[in-house]
Amino acid sequence: MPEINESELAPNVKALWLKALSAVQTNNHGYAVKLIQSVLKDAPTFLEGRQVLRKCEIIVTGGPKKKATIFGMKAGGGLGLMKVASQVKKDPASALPMIEDELEKDPFNPEANDLLFDAFVAMGLPDSAAFALETIRKGHPEEAKFLHKLAEYYQAQEDPAKAADVYRDIIKHHPADSVAIKGEKDCTARASMKKGGWSEQAEMKSLLRNQGEAAELDAQSKSGLTRDQLEDRRDRLIAKYNEDANQLGVVKDLAAIFEQLEDWGNAHTFYGWGFTLSNGDVALQTKASLMKEKADEEAHKELEARAAANPDDPEVQAMLAERKAARIAEAVEEAKRRVDVNPTDPVSRYELGQALFNAGDFSGAIPHLQQAKRNPHIQSKVLLLLGRTFKAKGMLDMAAKQLADALADLMTMDATKKEILYEKGLIHADMDDPSGALDAFKQIYEVDYGYRDVAERVESSYGG
Repeated sequence: MPEINESELAPNVKALWLKALSAVQTNNHGYAVKLIQSVLKDAPTFLEGRQVLRKCEIIVTGGPKKKATIFGMKAGGGLGLMKVASQVKKDPASALPMIEDELEKDPFNPEANDLLFDAFVAMGLPDSAAFALETIRKGHPEEAKFLHKLAEYYQAQEDPAKAADVYRDIIKHHPADSVAIKGEKDCTARASMKKGGWSEQAEMKSLLRNQGEAAELDAQSKSGLTRDQLEDRRDRLIAKYNEDANQLGVVKDLAAIFEQLEDWGNAHTFYGWGFTLSNGDVALQTKASLMKEKADEEAHKELEARAAANPDDPEVQAMLAERKAARIAEAVEEAKRRVDVNPTDPVSRYELGQALFNAGDFSGAIPHLQQAKRNPHIQSKVLLLLGRTFKAKGMLDMAAKQLADALADLMTMDATKKEILYEKGLIHADMDDPSGALDAFKQIYEVDYGYRDVAERVESSYGG
């Protein structure tokens, strides 16, 4: 279903369209809205009509509206948009008039425009899809989630220059957004490479190989390749991707190659696009999240190195502090999402408990850690973190009990047992229980003299 222009409209629809344009010229924008809505019902792929419709709606409604809040939190799209979302999955074309009904009231509505994007992607209308998210960008540039989606979409459409522009807008409103910072940097570089003919060179490589070689490439193992081989495979896949950006197999292969090349930004982009194409493959979503974390970690290390090299630069130090706080908040949100996807998974509960602990929400971490104890494979580290959580709340006796329970199941003096014993010793010291503290430190001292400061603690107790 290709996008059409004015010359391709049916005669009766074109007549209605010209009538709408006349209404626009006489500033009768409300009437134009009704006329263009009728045009789009007969010609849903007429992008120019939708663009004019949105301009008229913006004039009629007076621009972006502040989102309603409930007890300080943003209100969602309500049951109406939930029904529309279901219709988008079943029959995206039939959902368009329903979405437009919502946009007539608020043309910048982020949730409605997001659904419009999903519908256009499903219908194979790339420019219309981009227009939907660009509308959010224009009206609500602070909505980072939707702008990230737009940037990722532009990358998937192999338009890194536009993606870089979107990332710059995100950074204006969220200067500590590490993914946007990394994305802007990567996309700017990719745009330069594209301008220099990188993608064209990859396509030429592809044309030099016959169909037999292409089949061999597809069957070739994706592991154990040298970097040169990986880059060669990447270039061939890019050529295929340039021919059709919606081939899920090619997108997944590209994501895997970028992952092996440790190009975390592009790996995140293509795993994310693969998730969109797959209609909800959780494995691809998880991969995209992991790549995002790696990209974030890489950007964070770069900033740490910069801060270490410039200790007297208050701006850099402030950026690092802000980035750390943002990363902690992002980790909490991501862990919550994983729990929402799989609420019975003890590992996800542990990760959320860890994230909340790092955020200083000790009371919030406790119930998740208690649920995580159900998994015997992670029970020791769960109890260790639970002990530290109780310690942070000043509940030292309960903290010591968690660590004692963890030690009961540990027979071998491995790294985990040493860490738990050391933590237990510190807690007993805080409880003014030198005997209990010394007992814990001695157990480590007997097998590992050089562990942290246990030698000093034990020997000083003998007056040595």
